[in-house]
Amino acid sequence: MKLIYRKAEALDAPRIADLFLEMLRTIYNTDDVQGYEDGYLDKFFSTEQEDLIYVAEADGKIVAYLSVEVHRREGYIYLDDLSVTSAYRGQGIGTKLIKMAEEYASKVGIIPVVFHVEKSNIRAHQLYKRLGYQDNEDQGSRMRMAKELRKVK
Repeated sequence: MKLIYRKAEALDAPRIADLFLEMLRTIYNTDDVQGYEDGYLDKFFSTEQEDLIYVAEADGKIVAYLSVEVHRREGYIYLDDLSVTSAYRGQGIGTKLIKMAEEYASKVGIIPVVFHVEKSNIRAHQLYKRLGYQDNEDQGSRMRMAKELRKVK
């Protein structure tokens, strides 16, 4: 299986939306979940924005994605909605997407990188700790995690 990693395009939005629902169903262990609001993903495909989504493709189908939001005013990069479809979990795809996002953060000169993880998502929490992220703020059902990066010159 050959994986292709790339920046997402607007045509990828339906598959990304499906993966988002799969992620929510997995985390909350229910089919009663809400997807993205209409038009929400558009900001990630605008050439006027720094926000983007990275995807992993296998056999011509998107199997994972990670959205990356640039918060210049607040001074951090926010990683949101990392989803790897069930058949491809545990193969390093999420790690690769996170590394791509960290490289992007360094290139645009914004550190730290932060995100939230549901406390019930123990596997993801362990992955993020292995990648150097630290618990930053307990927010009830979820934990804010952060990692300081070095800027690329």
